[in-house]
Amino acid sequence: MAISLDNLRRGKKYRLTNYGETHEFQVVEMPQEEVYRVKDLLTLETYLLNDLIKYGKGKDYDLEEL
Repeated sequence: MAISLDNLRRGKKYRLTNYGETHEFQVVEMPQEEVYRVKDLLTLETYLLNDLIKYGKGKDYDLEEL
């Protein structure tokens, strides 16, 4: 069951599945409302969460806390 983006908390770890791709990340900071800077748990790269969902939410969209 997908959780809402509003429920993300800094320091927590999450798994996002969208369009067949799975990303595990940790929320690093929230510089603005509805903007989340995250760190990928596999590559340690940091990016904005909006970059992962900017093309919409697919039928397999799922966001869960680890």
